[in-house]
Amino acid sequence: MKKPNKEACLFARYIHDWLHGYATSLKANSPHTIKNYSNALSLFIHFLASTKKIDGSNFSFKLLSHTYIEEWILWLKNTRRCSPETCNNRLASIRAYLKYLATREISFIYLAQEAALIPRQKSIRKKVCGMSKKAIKALMSVPDTNTCTGRRDITLLVFMYSTAARIDEALSLKVNQLHLDAAKPHVTIAGKGNKIRTLYLLPKAVTHINQYLSDFHPTIPNPDSYVFYSRNKGYHSKMSQTALAKQLRKYAAIAHEICPEVPLGLHAHQIRHAKASHWLEDGMNIVQISFLLGHSNIQTTMTYLDITTEQEEKALATLEDENEKKIPKKWKNNMNTLASLCGLSDIK
Repeated sequence: MKKPNKEACLFARYIHDWLHGYATSLKANSPHTIKNYSNALSLFIHFLASTKKIDGSNFSFKLLSHTYIEEWILWLKNTRRCSPETCNNRLASIRAYLKYLATREISFIYLAQEAALIPRQKSIRKKVCGMSKKAIKALMSVPDTNTCTGRRDITLLVFMYSTAARIDEALSLKVNQLHLDAAKPHVTIAGKGNKIRTLYLLPKAVTHINQYLSDFHPTIPNPDSYVFYSRNKGYHSKMSQTALAKQLRKYAAIAHEICPEVPLGLHAHQIRHAKASHWLEDGMNIVQISFLLGHSNIQTTMTYLDITTEQEEKALATLEDENEKKIPKKWKNNMNTLASLCGLSDIK
């Protein structure tokens, strides 16, 4: 490899600082997000190397302009056959990096502004397959509570359904986030963007969690231990999403025989979606549901639940006083190789 120029070295330094400093400590809360950022940058550098013959010796920050990014998106779409959703995720990662770059060098602000104007690929939103209360009941009946694995899994299922927590929020839960002896038992969740929200627990969930802690944790649990930890790595390593996905598919296959409404390809997000739908069915107002789900925008909740115009009017009506026809809004819209040098993996 030829000797890298000053711009390439600066580019690499900012990537390292962003991925291993800024993004991990101030922005992203999930290792999956960091991985997505890293993959997007690796793909962009691979695109420059394979189509533009760019390496560390001839790199320039001008290569981060909208012209090259738009070409990259088309390359992802046509050459690598990426879906519109994947292209949009990659674009979001590059935008995030350029925003960071703009905070470090004022001369790069225009790059972030240009990237923000690049249109997203049109995609068809995939509807989440719903689950009825009957299907949830069938699913909960499957884990064998005579085994350690069964007791762990039923506790996790009950927790996920009763709180509608995201899968990473549930698996990232630590003992010190549980407040089971409070007058109103609750759990403190650190959601996307490190937004904290309090979710109250019903007696059934409290009973399951207490029994689980008694079986799987010491008499005095370490406050920093993961509640649902990895059996192979111990209390300070959380259970993996892959392990949970495997268990869910196994339970779904059995539950499907009991109730055909249980989807065979069940994934954790469907349990969260089911709880949100059931809250709506039970008459909970949409603002409360939006808060409990950790959505920053109520329209996200409307879209998430696939609410029709008629249902939306009915949902919003639950917020109105009987003698008032209009209510003030209680939410806001938030509008808101060179690869080796940069410490990224080479894309083949």
